[in-house]
Amino acid sequence: MKLPIGIQTFSEIRERGLLYADKTKHIHTVLSRGKYFFLFRPLGFGKSFLLSTIKSLYEGRKVLFKGLWIENNWKWEKQHPVIVVQ
Repeated sequence: MKLPIGIQTFSEIRERGLLYADKTKHIHTVLSRGKYFFLFRPLGFGKSFLLSTIKSLYEGRKVLFKGLWIENNWKWEKQHPVIVVQ
């Protein structure tokens, strides 16, 4: 299995079958406990990748989460619009 060096989007990693450490249980915990979040981490510590993963969840892209913890623990029928501001 190949390492996802330099790739910052969840969908690309999953579609290309690259190595992914499943952190979806932790993401689910964070999303179900709060309303607002301030993500402060040093450069290169995965903020963009985390937000890409969350975006894929809210868009209902279930196929990307096949085999991961969240596949059977997320309400896939309910999708939410995602706005990205850069």
